[in-house]
Amino acid sequence: MKWTEQQIPRQDGRVAVVTGANTGLGFETARRLAERGASVVLAVRDTAKGKLAAARINGDVSVQELDLTSLESVRAAAADLRATHQRIDLLINNAGVMYTPKQTTRDGFEMQFGTNHLGHFAFTGLLLDLLLPVPGSRVVTVSSAGHRIRAAIHFDDLQFERSYGRVAAYGQSKLANLMFTYELQRRLAPHGTTVAVAAHPGVSNTELVRNAPAVVRAPITWLAPVITQPATAGALPTLRAATDPSVLGGQYYGPDGLGEVRGYPRLVTSSPESYDVGVQQRLWAVSEDLTGVRFPLGRAAATA
Repeated sequence: MKWTEQQIPRQDGRVAVVTGANTGLGFETARRLAERGASVVLAVRDTAKGKLAAARINGDVSVQELDLTSLESVRAAAADLRATHQRIDLLINNAGVMYTPKQTTRDGFEMQFGTNHLGHFAFTGLLLDLLLPVPGSRVVTVSSAGHRIRAAIHFDDLQFERSYGRVAAYGQSKLANLMFTYELQRRLAPHGTTVAVAAHPGVSNTELVRNAPAVVRAPITWLAPVITQPATAGALPTLRAATDPSVLGGQYYGPDGLGEVRGYPRLVTSSPESYDVGVQQRLWAVSEDLTGVRFPLGRAAATA
């Protein structure tokens, strides 16, 4: 049976925070959650664009400034949300950048690793105690099929200071998203209330590809009708991960079509590298050191 948006359960009384929700996949995710009754926070870098997006959504929607390239902004956004919300049911780490030229975040991190992984790592850690008391709460992190391409966690050069490759840097950041999800789930498991799940949209026709090298961008543009799907479809794996009652912690959802490029959301597997528990735990420790954020959770067993 194909999972469609009609199968999203009612979300009345639930609070959902969606990063990067003013456009593309994030917007479609936020829109559908609000239409199903959730109170949705659009956590966005540009609040003017966020307000325009909120005006297009039928439901209870608010806007929160969040710049994932700045740990100061991440901390401020988390503080604002803690002041205005007693609970969070869904935290959807959707925002991201892809194939950016060599540049750094405000804290000196490589842009893709800093935004896609470290920003979300810190944001999740600072909000987690609003999710932990809530039965059925979820942290959903959006990865990419790109986690398989030239991807590894380069502990000897995490910020690509010696040699920068935008494809490899993107792959590292998306691999980190998955490793974060799997390690977070192991740490959440003893609490029995919150689960961590990952998803990927396949190849979706969004503005994320704008920074891709011409050799990548041109074929996607030419073949868009064949190899891409609209954001409305690309958001479905995230929505399933966030709302399907059958979802379990540590699972990964993506399109069911050939090569997971497009299609309806189903349970998929990630690369063999992504399941390396030792690397997951080392990445966690490094991420804590880089961000200064400690999660209100114990350490997961290495053999879990």
